[in-house]
Amino acid sequence: MKVEIWSDIMCPFCYIGKRRFDNALEQFSQRNNIEVIWKSFDLAPGLKTDTSIHSVDFLQKHKGMSEAQAKQAIARVTDFAKETGLDYDYDKIVVANTHRGHQLIHLAGQIGLQDAMKERLLKAYFIEGRNIDDVETLVELGQEVGLEKDAIESELNESQFAAHIEQDIVEARKIGVNGVPFFVFDRKYAVSGAQPEEQFLNVLQKSYSEWYARQDHPELEVLQGTSCDVDGNCD
Repeated sequence: MKVEIWSDIMCPFCYIGKRRFDNALEQFSQRNNIEVIWKSFDLAPGLKTDTSIHSVDFLQKHKGMSEAQAKQAIARVTDFAKETGLDYDYDKIVVANTHRGHQLIHLAGQIGLQDAMKERLLKAYFIEGRNIDDVETLVELGQEVGLEKDAIESELNESQFAAHIEQDIVEARKIGVNGVPFFVFDRKYAVSGAQPEEQFLNVLQKSYSEWYARQDHPELEVLQGTSCDVDGNCD
């Protein structure tokens, strides 16, 4: 069963939501039958990367917050992240355009490393203070998760997955995604935001049971013989 997740790398609640969803998935007995697909969402498409600006100044300039409001918002989301085991460092965050990062996530998806690439970019942005719009940084991060250097450089130079990113964004509009993270289970149920693990687990169980019931299951003609049943009775 497919779970599609619309998300942006610069979204603090996307990392928190991912960690909570990951924890819920780990508890789900049928997790090996779940395919997670990361979809691109661009919160600031016109943003120009600026390594000199502090995150407080960024919120003031782009969100219209006062300095006090910006610091309060950062403190609140940092505490929220810490409850999930994530140590955000807003003093180190580099204000960067995320388009190239999304390219790498799509590239990684071609060889089954999409989730690992997403996780690595989120950690680089929120915890390590790396510039996720810098080519050398992206080459390094991509290689860490198993991508080939030539493939990374080729994608960053030629933007082969740019159309895929735009397709994700258009698709998000069509299904009514107004904010991220946004989780879609089997194109039937959706969860918006960084919900508690229990909520994710409940939706996983409900959507999977309904998905499984719709699948074709073989009807076997059984030749009976001596055996033991689940209650321990043998004959």
